[in-house]
Amino acid sequence: MVKVKARKRTAKGKARPGAKSMAKKDLKIYTELLLKEREKIGGVLSHIAENTLNKSQRESSGDLSGYSYHMADQASDDYDRDFSLGRASDEQNILYSIDEAIKRVEDGSYGNCLKCGKAISKKRLKALPYTEHCINCQKSDEGK
Repeated sequence: MVKVKARKRTAKGKARPGAKSMAKKDLKIYTELLLKEREKIGGVLSHIAENTLNKSQRESSGDLSGYSYHMADQASDDYDRDFSLGRASDEQNILYSIDEAIKRVEDGSYGNCLKCGKAISKKRLKALPYTEHCINCQKSDEGK
């Protein structure tokens, strides 16, 4: 289990002026959410690897005969494989974000926006426990 400390720190470990540390019971709840999410993502990645990465194109298409198959079938299989690889990459990025959020729990900066330093709403943290930004900073980043 992750050790929970409540200190006012930035992601770089420096004290953040005015940053509020989250209550220990709330940190425990969010840590559990993060760990559940991490486990779920790990399962998705395992499934993708099992069904896409560990099989040849011929095996994944279900065609085990010695004959070649139509170019359109191969193109469709290539698209499916690329889609799965893209999804695996996205899931890996989420896993990285979860690990970073767990580090913020440990250093006491979890729950504070990395951009403006204000507290992230609990509603947002429940929906996306590995978020780094408050809703206003996220909107401004997406508007660029």
